[in-house]
Amino acid sequence: MNLPNKITVARFFLVPVFAVIILLPYDWAKIAALVVFLIACLSDFFDGYLARKKNMVTDFGKLMDPLADKLLVCTALICFVKERDNFPAWCAILIIAREFIISGIRQIAAEKKQIIMASIWGKIKTVTQMILCVLFILDIDNDYSYLAQNLFVWIASFFTVLSLVDYIIKNFDIFRKATK
Repeated sequence: MNLPNKITVARFFLVPVFAVIILLPYDWAKIAALVVFLIACLSDFFDGYLARKKNMVTDFGKLMDPLADKLLVCTALICFVKERDNFPAWCAILIIAREFIISGIRQIAAEKKQIIMASIWGKIKTVTQMILCVLFILDIDNDYSYLAQNLFVWIASFFTVLSLVDYIIKNFDIFRKATK
């Protein structure tokens, strides 16, 4: 297993650490959860950069890297629905539903020996969702923070839907062939 893939696997182990910390009832937990979340986000950038720069892109990485991102973000969203009064459940449901749909399309493609790479819209979606998560992890109690949180609920939701539509259009043949 190459270094980028090891970094991806390590990100999977950071997810339960993040979940436990963010649910702790201590003042320091927000900062600790933010640190773990940011390490996971930076590892996502670093493993992809390293894989492309050193020509270490693998099918494992193409499949598991986006899955690690999805697991991290979905875990955070579920925690926010439980812990933050102002996080809308519909946003979590929308984002998680999109991830299930895309994972299903990728599974169908994998069975046909095709790998679906992340599109630019998927990457923008991931960045906006990660910013959304950072805002809700910090959960600063002022009008500007509340405004930023609400704004990113809508921005992340928009790019979630846009990237879903993009994946469906670009991969419609895979989906159509699977239903025959």
